Amino acid sequence: QVELEESGGGMVQAGGSLTLTCVASGSNFTLDHMAWHRQASGKQRELVASITSFGETNYAESVKGRFSISWGDGRKSVYLQMNSLKPEDTAVYYCNTDDPYLIATTGRSFWGQGTQVTVSS
Repeated sequence: QVELEESGGGMVQAGGSLTLTCVASGSNFTLDHMAWHRQASGKQRELVASITSFGETNYAESVKGRFSISWGDGRKSVYLQMNSLKPEDTAVYYCNTDDPYLIATTGRSFWGQGTQVTVSS
């Protein structure tokens, strides 16, 4: 089992920056996958960025060149650096892990509770 906790959300003006942090607790091993998703009001949840143990990253087209995902120490935390924020980036941002070992042993992926990001124009 693992618990994920996000922090760093808030309100910022368009063009500003925020850094989201997700910390994993409850596991004694490093994770091989973490991702950030977001869900705007009235819309489906979408993948924003993901990272693997090899450092391979994947980004939604809408955030490429503006957002950057990276591991924290020991691959038990992940950051999402968000630059040049736009009003359309406004959403609740969720941290997620589909770590293969966790999937195999628990049959599920894990999600945080989410953190609100609001970008004003």
